[in-house]
Amino acid sequence: MSERYHQSEALLERALKTIPLGSQTFSKSKTQYPYGVSPYFIAKGQGSHVWDVDGNEYIDFINSLAAVTLGYNDPDVTAAVRTQLEDGIIFSLPHPVEMQVAEKIVEMVPCAEMVRFGKNGSDATSGAIRVARAYTGRDRVAVCGYHGWQDWYIGSTARHKGVPKATRDLTHQFSYNDIDSLQSIFIEWPEQVAAVIMEPMNATEPIDGFLHKVAELTRKNGAVFIFDETITGFRFSNGGAQEYFGVTPDMATFGKGLANGYPVSAIAGKAQIMRQMEEVFFSFTFGGETLSLAAALATMTKLQKMPVIATLKAQGEKILTGLRELINKHNVEHIVSFSGHSNWSFLNIKNVAPYTMWDIKTLLLQEMFARGILTLGTHNMSYSHGDADIDSLLAVYNDVLPILKDAVDNTKMDKLLRCKPLEPLFKVR
Repeated sequence: MSERYHQSEALLERALKTIPLGSQTFSKSKTQYPYGVSPYFIAKGQGSHVWDVDGNEYIDFINSLAAVTLGYNDPDVTAAVRTQLEDGIIFSLPHPVEMQVAEKIVEMVPCAEMVRFGKNGSDATSGAIRVARAYTGRDRVAVCGYHGWQDWYIGSTARHKGVPKATRDLTHQFSYNDIDSLQSIFIEWPEQVAAVIMEPMNATEPIDGFLHKVAELTRKNGAVFIFDETITGFRFSNGGAQEYFGVTPDMATFGKGLANGYPVSAIAGKAQIMRQMEEVFFSFTFGGETLSLAAALATMTKLQKMPVIATLKAQGEKILTGLRELINKHNVEHIVSFSGHSNWSFLNIKNVAPYTMWDIKTLLLQEMFARGILTLGTHNMSYSHGDADIDSLLAVYNDVLPILKDAVDNTKMDKLLRCKPLEPLFKVR
């Protein structure tokens, strides 16, 4: 066992006896973190910082896979949850906070006329697809991006084990910024596509009016146009990417940023479509759980009162500007690049013979973790990231980028890595 991560590795060994992969979430599991140079368990978080079970402190740029937008233990959210806790968590009838949060989403999100809640992003996207199928009387779905673990979507990816072929055959992938790839689906399956669901943006900006073209083509072919705003919602703007890009879908799904890390998701959309839910079965015992809804209301209220989105953008732009300068300074353009929105940006690692991107990423993570930066190659900004955090991140990049260059250009990867390289993983972005 490594000295720095002794407790993490001991707990991982224990967890693997009762939990497949040792984690409830694939992207938090040992598949993503190279053994021997990584933490595996976090004990606590405050603001932009977290502490692992060995007591190591990190500036967190993962932020629970972009679920934490305000910062860990945000005082306003925590106060709202504590107040609600005194009254109760779940009841035999709805609590008024359900309606209050629905009204707040309708107030903030352009496409929202009615709202239903789930607990995970996968609940929301799956519910939206079921509603779209009911509304159109069609079965096929066109997808672009990542939309969760349920059969209807994951069957179209490399992680389709256990999904019936009949289900897999109903989902068709199209490519971002390639309107012809969507057009070909409508041509091959005329009047059979119920919905087009897509992340409005992930690593790449829309070009040539792509989102507007998707909206037009989808509606022209009688399908429901759905934005999966699980990440972009309440992060790109208060009204989500649809407000940011000026493209209003028929429905949208929300999750991560809705409640600063509390488990709640939402489907929002036009009333004439959402009323299908009076007959479509989409029901959860904990769909109206009040602590998460109180957190959601406090989060959205803070978004309206404070310059949260503007701060995310400004701090994220400092990272991109600094990273651009460091990439040029260290002449590592052949190894790394960056992309994405300033609120949610990506450090892209390339294959550079004789090494794969996974070899290089392993070295990157090894060195970043050792210097107190928690990252998986993205910069998921939170309102709590201050200038000192940004300065620390860029200082670490200034140390680590030359190490990557030395490893690649001088074929020294084997000498610099203190662990086995990561294996190729499930990628959808």
